[in-house]
Amino acid sequence: MGVPEKFRAFRIHGEGGHRAGIEQVGIDDLSPGEVVVRAEWSSINYKDALAGTGEGKILRRFPLVGGIDVAGHVVASTDPRLREGDPVLCTGSGLSETRDGGYSEYVRLPAEWTIPLPAGLGLREAMVLGTAGFTAGLSLLRMEANGQTPAMGPVVVTGATGGVSMLAIDILTRAGYEAHAITGKFDQLDFLTRLGAKQVLDRRDMHWGQRPLETALWAGAIDSVGGDTLAGLSRAIQPYGNIAACGLAGGHVLNTTVMPFIIRGVSILGIASAGTPRPQREQVWERLAGPWKPAHLDAICTREATLDALGEVFPTMLAGDSFGRTVVRI
Repeated sequence: MGVPEKFRAFRIHGEGGHRAGIEQVGIDDLSPGEVVVRAEWSSINYKDALAGTGEGKILRRFPLVGGIDVAGHVVASTDPRLREGDPVLCTGSGLSETRDGGYSEYVRLPAEWTIPLPAGLGLREAMVLGTAGFTAGLSLLRMEANGQTPAMGPVVVTGATGGVSMLAIDILTRAGYEAHAITGKFDQLDFLTRLGAKQVLDRRDMHWGQRPLETALWAGAIDSVGGDTLAGLSRAIQPYGNIAACGLAGGHVLNTTVMPFIIRGVSILGIASAGTPRPQREQVWERLAGPWKPAHLDAICTREATLDALGEVFPTMLAGDSFGRTVVRI
């Protein structure tokens, strides 16, 4: 199947003021790459909403096609590892930041960042996961590489109704861990319990204390909040437990002491999903398609949008009025 001369893409401009919308583009308008993919699905992340509305400085050059995630079928490739017809996915890797992203009927990608779709995972499922699920999976991969095991005890997930955290609860449960959740949306207790959380705590009731070391409550944590929450967690993790730090919804400044690290051996692991090397990417996706595959993807995906609807969905997400994952049918 060839590539049409023109096709639709959601393109973002910055010169002379922000503007974004559907445009007709050609393959030579896109960033270079060894693989051309007919896109079928993408997703909407908070970062996509910031880029698409111009509310955040996400793009490093203009114009660019938006969308940090994409999944589809290869239509052309100069890399022998990827053949025409192969189902593939790509998340992060500079999409909608330094190169054209996934909100396009056709996408050109570097072969190095194009991952064959693992057996056991559909293209739509891959985008329900997307960067959010990859981040949650990478968090657990790094924790286990640093010694985390289910036998150590429960792992707590903060910001529990966010996309990364919902998927983290489901993934942890599938991997044999006891997952606990901290949320500011306590009305979603039943939903979080359905995902697998054995204990759900209201963020407003959390008092982290001021001592360098507080009572150790959990064996580990996946934290998408940062700020005071991450500092508090560091004081409440059991000896040799791990905290995967993957977000900053609550702030980017960390005020803590070295005591948890040199007395209890607690580790804070930085989760930089966008630039993850390929070997780890493949490991995470193999697990997400197999033993760690979330059992509740249909419930976590609460909305399906089209390219034309992106401009309506972005403001809703930025206003905090969205819930669950949104996939984009290309």
